[in-house]
Amino acid sequence: MNPVPGAQPPGWVLVAGGSGGLGAEICHALAQDGWDVALTYRGRRDAAEKVAARVREAGRRAAVVQVDLADDTAVARLVETITGGEPLSGVVYAAGPHIPMRLVADIEPALYREQFTGDAFACYNLLQPSLRRLRETRGSIVALSTAAVDRYFKADLLSAAPKAAVQTLIRAIAIEEGRHGVRANCVGVGIVQGDGMWQQLLDRGDFTEKGLELARRQMALGRFGSPTDIAEGVRFLMSPRANWITGQTLNIDGGYAI
Repeated sequence: MNPVPGAQPPGWVLVAGGSGGLGAEICHALAQDGWDVALTYRGRRDAAEKVAARVREAGRRAAVVQVDLADDTAVARLVETITGGEPLSGVVYAAGPHIPMRLVADIEPALYREQFTGDAFACYNLLQPSLRRLRETRGSIVALSTAAVDRYFKADLLSAAPKAAVQTLIRAIAIEEGRHGVRANCVGVGIVQGDGMWQQLLDRGDFTEKGLELARRQMALGRFGSPTDIAEGVRFLMSPRANWITGQTLNIDGGYAI
C-alpha cells in the first residue's frame, strides 16, 4: 500500500466470522496488507486454525478465539482483551447464520427473531463495545451486508431484513463517530460461488439450476462472484486508500443491484 499522510498504519484487526469462506479470504487479504489478525469462530476451530496459519505464513500475527456473537457479555469481554493490551485498529463483521430462503408467508416469527439475533444483534454486540477502542486508533469498521437490501430477491427476506438493520447501524456509527476519526462502511455481497453459504443453499435445494440461471442473467457482468472478489472490497475499505469514505455500502454483486 502507498502510505497516506496522517493515516494510521495497520495494527490489530478483529475479524468476526474469520473461519467462514468469506471471512477466511478477508483475513488473508488483510494480512497481506500488514494487519495482525484476531479472528473469531463459533464451532469450526479446525477451519479457524487453518486461517490463522495462512495469516502467519503472510508474516503477520494471528489469534483465534471462540465466541457466540449473540452473547453480548462474552463479546464485550472479547473486544476488551483480544489484543492483549495492544491497540485495536479495525473490526470486520463477516459472521452471520446460514439463511433459509423462504417466502414471507412461510416464515414463522420464531425463525425471523432467530435470524435477527444471529445477525443484526450479533453485529451490534460486536461493534458497540469496539467503538471506545477504535476511537483511540482512529480505526475502521467494515460489515458484510447483502445487495438484496437494494434489489430484493424473492424469498430472501431472512437475509435482507437483518442486513438492512446492519447497514443502518453502520450509517449511525459513521455519522456519530466520524468526529473521533472512526470510519464505518458496508460491503453488499452478491451471489458468491464457492463459500459455505453457496454449498448449503445448493444442498437444501434453495438454489436451483433455473433460479441460478435467472440470477446470472440479471447481473450486468453475467457471472457469480468469488470470495476473493469480496475480500478485495473489504481490503480497500479498510485501507488508507479509502480514508475519506464512510457511511457507504459498496455492492460487490456483478451489477445485480443496478
